[in-house]
Amino acid sequence: MPELPEVQTTVNGLNETVVGLKITDAWSSLPKKTHVRKDEIKNLGFWNKFKTEIIGKKILRAERRGKNILIHLADAKTMLIHMKMTGHLIYGKYRAGKASDGLEGHTWPWWADDKALQDPYNRFIRVLFTLNNGYSLAFCDSRKFGKVTLFETRESTNTRHLRDLGIDALDPNLTFNAFRDRLMKRPSGRIKNVLMDQTLVSSIGNIYSDEMLWEAGIHPEQRVTDIPLTNFKKMYTAMKPLLKRGIDFGGDSTSDYRNIYGLPGKFQNKHHVYRKTGKACARRGCSGIIVRQVVGGRSAHFCSTHQKLISKK
Repeated sequence: MPELPEVQTTVNGLNETVVGLKITDAWSSLPKKTHVRKDEIKNLGFWNKFKTEIIGKKILRAERRGKNILIHLADAKTMLIHMKMTGHLIYGKYRAGKASDGLEGHTWPWWADDKALQDPYNRFIRVLFTLNNGYSLAFCDSRKFGKVTLFETRESTNTRHLRDLGIDALDPNLTFNAFRDRLMKRPSGRIKNVLMDQTLVSSIGNIYSDEMLWEAGIHPEQRVTDIPLTNFKKMYTAMKPLLKRGIDFGGDSTSDYRNIYGLPGKFQNKHHVYRKTGKACARRGCSGIIVRQVVGGRSAHFCSTHQKLISKK
């Protein structure tokens, strides 16, 4: 799932490419009459209303809230996109696909002649916004878990999609004491899972939590209340530079993520621990091996030597 660096990279790309343009048309393969969420475009009734509301609107700016992308439109409307597991936004010129495009015998709904956009991860277009400069903004999502909705801009803090978000991991007001206090709301929770609880501190996910815990020497199953103060401070100290480094490298494309131009990020080449199972620990002087373990239904990668589970009686 795209995390803070990937979402911020996308937002930066949106502000570079689509601000000032108007949406002239919209297409989607997602809407169904029976979809239970009546405030998402997967619901056919909402999709019809959504199209009416956005066509003709100018794009004013984009911003990030947690892992959500907010695209602010004219007339005080805001579109929210959550990329979920496999989604990403790409900008380019598209035409209707035909059988000769891509895989033999398969017709993609939309096709771009730009080679970067022909990356297999860029073919699963579920939503397409046509813009008034001849380009389009496409939402690509192979597993179709992504979310797209629309609301009045003034409602953005109260909408169900955002109101339960915790403070952002890069918020300047997130001091060490505030960070620790928030995580201590789940004192018996395993730190790997607590770090990914978006109601406490938002925007951290599987990749960056593994890297933070490796930096801090904390086992992913460690109970929050049992983490020594020194290690807690190391975790906090590692967090913001790590996330900013992820942005600097254009996000992580271990899986599906691509940036606004359809290109992969490079942070996957900078991992110390995530998906390094069986490799020697990269920490200087450490003789450990990276192991993988499931913690609360999520994969955790950690060093067998310098990330020991502490048992407190």
